[in-house]
Amino acid sequence: MAEQITQEKINSVLWQAADTFRGKIDSSTYKDYILTMLFIKYLSDTYKEKVEEYTKRYHGDEQRIQRALSRERFVLDETSTFDYLYSKRNDPEIGEIINKALERIENENTGKLRGVFRNIDFNSEAILGKAKERNAMLRSLLEDFQQLSLRPSQLGKGDIVGNAYQYMIGLFASDAGKKGGEFYTPAEVSELLARLVKPQENDRIYDPTCGSGSLLLKVVKQVPSKKVAIYGQERNGATHSLALMNMYLHGIDDAKIEWGDTLANPLHLKDGKLMKFQVIVANPPFSLDKWAMGFAGEGTNDKKFKMEPGLDPFRRFEWGVPPSSKGDYAFVQHMLYSLAENGRMATILPHGVLFRGASEGRIRKQIIDMNLLDTVIGLPEGLFYGTGIPACIMVFRKDRTRKDVLFINASGEGRYEKGKNQNKLREQDIEKIVETYEKREAIDKYSYVATVDEIKENDYNLNIPRYVDTFEEEEPVDMEAVKENIANIKMELEEVEAQMEKYLKELGL
Repeated sequence: MAEQITQEKINSVLWQAADTFRGKIDSSTYKDYILTMLFIKYLSDTYKEKVEEYTKRYHGDEQRIQRALSRERFVLDETSTFDYLYSKRNDPEIGEIINKALERIENENTGKLRGVFRNIDFNSEAILGKAKERNAMLRSLLEDFQQLSLRPSQLGKGDIVGNAYQYMIGLFASDAGKKGGEFYTPAEVSELLARLVKPQENDRIYDPTCGSGSLLLKVVKQVPSKKVAIYGQERNGATHSLALMNMYLHGIDDAKIEWGDTLANPLHLKDGKLMKFQVIVANPPFSLDKWAMGFAGEGTNDKKFKMEPGLDPFRRFEWGVPPSSKGDYAFVQHMLYSLAENGRMATILPHGVLFRGASEGRIRKQIIDMNLLDTVIGLPEGLFYGTGIPACIMVFRKDRTRKDVLFINASGEGRYEKGKNQNKLREQDIEKIVETYEKREAIDKYSYVATVDEIKENDYNLNIPRYVDTFEEEEPVDMEAVKENIANIKMELEEVEAQMEKYLKELGL
């Protein structure tokens, strides 16, 4: 029996492959090459094992073998396999050879893989350097992956290739700093959102700023049968490709992940209108500047352009147009307009959305008056890649009958694990938040259920300390002990001064 491949082995090889690029190009860029190669190796090894299986079963009958292979998830020809690329690793045109293999894979699997590799160029001088340096890196990358077998028979039943993909995305996000936050939400925060929205079988689940798809996968995991429909949209082309590969490596072949600007060009439509979803989760870019420029006509000057509600054919901004420099409520309104009548929605946002005034204040008032806001959760600082600012989660529901808002302050001491570079929510912290959310209970210095009237009295300001007392009393000072301590210090000082005077006399000073 072939040796079983462990999660640790895959992770180790992937991290070794990362060393090929580290220090030469930015990790937010080289992740695309490593994760694409992981995908190709997985496709190739699966294909190779199927060829051997059908060759044995059909006693070498080529026609029957090819017919059987054509019904598999993915179809490859020999010049698209990893083994072929590895055999060409010393070829001076190896970058172009890899590009052509990717193009063939797309063409032979157009129903699933059309456009998946269009934003990844293994022959790019601008990214990978001149031919000699580029070829050395690609040769090393192929040699690293040659050590690894991803045959299904050696992987067992666990989702270890998908897990390895997630592991690497997390490491790259950490290494990439601020850029990491653009394609990855920390796993424990994704887990929290997934538990808050409680997806059910047959739900349509949507992330309008899906990054590499990790948050969507956490939500899917909450449904044991996986019988849900997945939708996402991502503006960055390379990250969109990663999301598609991420879905395939987790066994999800029918996810509908689109490439484009969700605000200016939403692509999940039905009969020309925004599609409706039972579950929406998102971690949009915080306070996105120039969020509305996609609505401007060609040649329009940035400074002169002013967004108006009428410019949006889907009428998402009739409650108010957010400031041009802060797109937070643009994403919130898009999601609320995309939410089905029984829908649940949870999104990560900067704290400013809770209290900023002007147009944001008017939008917030409208949302509260329409009874759409369900819960506000304050998160600890330092959870997210590239920003130390604390964030919050806002939970919205369309089917609310109660007229109140739950506030949870999960940012206090002891409610998270402090890390050297990044803080983390522990399982017990997530459980406490979810339990408080479900029970909707008031806990001293942790949570409070505010009536709409209380929120109105606060001028629709949702700043958490207005509702949850976050003041921590200091230990009372024992004045008698302080007095005694001062007396002791005085006595010690007198003794030291007397000793000093004695020494000075002895020295004749």
